[in-house]
Amino acid sequence: QVQLVESGGGLVQNGGSLRLSCTASGLTYTFSRYSVGWFRQAPGKEREFVAASKSNGGSTYYTDSVKGRFTISRDNAKNTVYLQMNSLKPEDAAVYYCAAGSRLITSSLPSQRAYDYWGQGTQVSVFS
Repeated sequence: QVQLVESGGGLVQNGGSLRLSCTASGLTYTFSRYSVGWFRQAPGKEREFVAASKSNGGSTYYTDSVKGRFTISRDNAKNTVYLQMNSLKPEDAAVYYCAAGSRLITSSLPSQRAYDYWGQGTQVSVFS
């Protein structure tokens, strides 16, 4: 049974930093063969794409609002993907989810439907 477990969320001051982790277990293939994405959902809003790490040493991708502030990285030996979030703003507050899939092409990375597995989410709150 595949599991994705997020951690690292919390309450942080405007301008502060957090690092989220997403650790996978029970995968069919080696972790490096999976693309991993981070999505977020704020209250009353649709879940939206934040960042993604393409499989097999591929590139990283970000939504425009987080470029230059967030960094996605991965440690395949630990089956873990990280999301380093700096210069956090109140509008970044949301539940953050990680998702993984083994058959994504680059153009599908921002699409929630392209991912096979999802974590339970971790809350990020930003106060002024």
